[in-house]
Amino acid sequence: MSTPSHEHRAPATSTHRINYGSGLELYERLGQVGEGTYGKVYKARNRETGQLVALKRIRMETERDGFPITAMREMKLLQSMCHDNVVKLYEVMILKGSVYLVFEYMDYDLAGVQAHPMIQWRDVHVKCLLRQLLSGLDYLHQKGILHRDIKGSNLLLSRKGELKLTDFGLARWYRPDQPIDYTNRVVTLWYRPPELLLGETKYGPEIDLWGAGCILLELLTGKPPFQGHDEISQLEQIYQVMGAPNPQTWPQVVDLPWYHLIRPKEAYPSIFHERYASILSPGTFALAEQLLSMNPAHRPTAQQALAHAYFTEAPLPCSPDELPKMEGDWHEFESKQRQKKRQLSSAASATTTQSGQEGSTVQKRPLDTTMTLLKEEPEAKRMALSSATSPS
Repeated sequence: MSTPSHEHRAPATSTHRINYGSGLELYERLGQVGEGTYGKVYKARNRETGQLVALKRIRMETERDGFPITAMREMKLLQSMCHDNVVKLYEVMILKGSVYLVFEYMDYDLAGVQAHPMIQWRDVHVKCLLRQLLSGLDYLHQKGILHRDIKGSNLLLSRKGELKLTDFGLARWYRPDQPIDYTNRVVTLWYRPPELLLGETKYGPEIDLWGAGCILLELLTGKPPFQGHDEISQLEQIYQVMGAPNPQTWPQVVDLPWYHLIRPKEAYPSIFHERYASILSPGTFALAEQLLSMNPAHRPTAQQALAHAYFTEAPLPCSPDELPKMEGDWHEFESKQRQKKRQLSSAASATTTQSGQEGSTVQKRPLDTTMTLLKEEPEAKRMALSSATSPS
């Protein structure tokens, strides 16, 4: 049900180097650290300077229409930005069949760090990370850019504790004085705000602030607050904590395309206070509640959130270089690879143990060949949201 976009295009001025048909031999690949829709990301070293970089390879051989439009948008946006909390694009190399984007290398991403067994964030750490995230978002929004995919794996961290926004493949220009229709099929599901799940196509920076609220709770509790497996269950997860949409406090909700189609069967009350007030400081609770306001108009801007008392009440945010230190690289991709290895190792150990036990057992009676047929319950029908996808 998303609609075609007629969004504002801003010219991108760039001093970034673009090389055609050369330059790749300058970089030594050290290993893969990520993978996305359009290609893979490698850790690499500049053979001349020794500088570490991230090489993002964008496949073109499968593109019938040439260069992927999403990658082109990401390049133009990155070339227009320069901020301490936005990843730096150094160079673009265009070779036959592929395009390589050369970024500054960051040792971790937030999703990978969250999987680290020894990391425990204290309040001073969370404040430091959130302040950097909001500073990056404030910069984007002041420039008229929506990120549209705030999540842990898109928040990079350096060994110095610097947090930087990355992956601008879904980002778009916007103008608050000229609202236009975008697609609502953006933002990774667990971080997607309720208005998008209900079909909203006219939106702005408030969708990024919902994601920041999810990140805040994830840092403090160790897991994302809402973990649905599809759009319907994601809404249910949100309603069960934040309460069902209330037209009295969110009048515009009744006009959203899917509000009447997927209204909750129960009048869920909010249990946000009961769930979090006892485990969060008053300032933390107040900011999280504002960022996760059901009514998007009630969410603070990034600039307003940075001015919240949360950042000035004790304990004060630590400096980035005081964040916990980790050995090695910790990205979501690597964490998933480690998890797969552990699972395979556990499965192999279990198989070996079971085989040993079976081999040592003396069978004194005939095997019972009777098999019990387990009938699976028919899978519950899920309501499908038909949406006409668009490149916006």
